[in-house]
Amino acid sequence: MIQASGIDHIVLHCGDVRRSKAFYTEALGMTVYREDDGHVFMHAGAQGVALFKRPDDAPASGGNDLNHLALNVESGSYESLKAELERNGVAVGGRPGD
Repeated sequence: MIQASGIDHIVLHCGDVRRSKAFYTEALGMTVYREDDGHVFMHAGAQGVALFKRPDDAPASGGNDLNHLALNVESGSYESLKAELERNGVAVGGRPGD
């Protein structure tokens, strides 16, 4: 049996890979380790986040693709982190556990 030892990366489908890459690298400090025309692979600590270009005619789907990402952060309160994300154009939902 293959024994998984952790998660290598998760994939987020997005309409604008370049814009999404800018957010994850500039606002969240992730580092790119591989990319091509439609994919960007980044490190977030020891984990990986991959951005894949969603086909132009494919709608964002709820429940079929990953639609939630939670990150551990070095410091900051919920309120200060929420404000920083909102300054970067990210809509933030309820508090964790709500």
